[in-house]
Amino acid sequence: MLKIGITGGIGSGKTTVCKIFELLGIPVYYADERAKWLMANDQNLMKALKEAFGEQVYTKDGKLDRGYLAKIVFNEQSKLNLLNSLVHPAVQKDGDNWHEAQKDVPFTLKEAALFFESGSYIYMDKMIAVTAPETIRIQRVIKRDRTDEQSVKARINKQLPEQEKVNRSDFVIQNDGSQSLILQVIEIYHQLLP
Repeated sequence: MLKIGITGGIGSGKTTVCKIFELLGIPVYYADERAKWLMANDQNLMKALKEAFGEQVYTKDGKLDRGYLAKIVFNEQSKLNLLNSLVHPAVQKDGDNWHEAQKDVPFTLKEAALFFESGSYIYMDKMIAVTAPETIRIQRVIKRDRTDEQSVKARINKQLPEQEKVNRSDFVIQNDGSQSLILQVIEIYHQLLP
């Protein structure tokens, strides 16, 4: 069974594309959501995060203090690298276990924004990039996250340039409204069938 990675910059529409694949019966592992779950539930990862960032990374009732962690990692690249070095392997292992548990499907999808940045693309058989112009992406994220343009641009600047993701992927889905997302997904779906 093939492992297909799906990536794209913030606001590109990865989740929408994944939902279409799910309608076609393809299971999707959402790496970012799963990372949040693991940081709140995986005892080994929680212990490693406390050792790396201090006990106060979790509140008294045991919940991850995202604000505290964000202040640390987004102001210092070495701390962000440390966080990623702890979280990415845990997500990779969890994703592998999830993939192995899937049955009677031609392939699985793993959705992640930082496939190329984390190096985890090497574990995928094929990669799909979802792309949209930056202006559209910014507007989508402002609306979705109720944030401002400057914050969105700062997040975009922390990711690999979209064109590099496109260049390194096997398939590209244009999500700019110029062509049907559904038809693009169906075409890739058929190309990935055994």
